[in-house]
Order: sequence, then structure tokens, then C-alpha cells
Amino acid sequence: MFIQLKRVYDEVREEDGFRILVDRVWPRGVSKEKAHVDVWLKEIGPSHELRKWFQHDPDKFEHFKELYLEELDNDPIKKEALNQLRTYYKECGQEITLVFAAKEQQYNHVVILKELIT
Repeated sequence: MFIQLKRVYDEVREEDGFRILVDRVWPRGVSKEKAHVDVWLKEIGPSHELRKWFQHDPDKFEHFKELYLEELDNDPIKKEALNQLRTYYKECGQEITLVFAAKEQQYNHVVILKELIT
């Protein structure tokens, strides 16, 4: 199985496979039709407070990662969403693409999610 990370604003391709939006907030300026997501797991995104504090600052990434992992572990709703993501990964039978909106692609919660499920 293969996991891609892709911005929602990027061109949708057939090889994207099963597309899962993993942001808490729906991306600006993108209709649901244009996003072509199969599932929106908004509960898995970092909390508003954590996202606002982090602001994709590379210097804060390691601490952000620790705090985000704590959220995923301690919040039952986030934990269930992570379990659902793992289920999609195992049962999908095709490539999956984790879709997100942020411009920053390296210092991003999606990178952490990919690490957790592979």
C-alpha cells in the first residue's frame, strides 16, 4: 500500500486513489465537488489552539509533534478518527492520499499522521 500527501489545491489524479481530507476546517475556496475527497476526517486535525500556536513554524515542529500526539492519544474522538484512518489504510486495497490545505508540506500534521499509520 502507498500513502501520498497532497494539497487539496493540487490537481486530482486517478493514482490518488482513496482521498481523505484530514484538516479540521474545510479548505477555503474549494467546493466539495472540486476537492474530490472520499472522506473528511475533520476530527483528526489538530485543535484550533494547537494549530494557531504552531503556524507551521519549523522551529516549533518537534514540540508541535509531541503536543499533537498527546491530543491524538488523550482525546477519544481524535483517537477514534485515527483508528478509522488506520482502517482505511488497511482495508482500502488501493493507494490513499491524505489531503490537506496548508502551503507548508514538510512541517505539517499530515506528515505525523503518515508516520503513525505506516
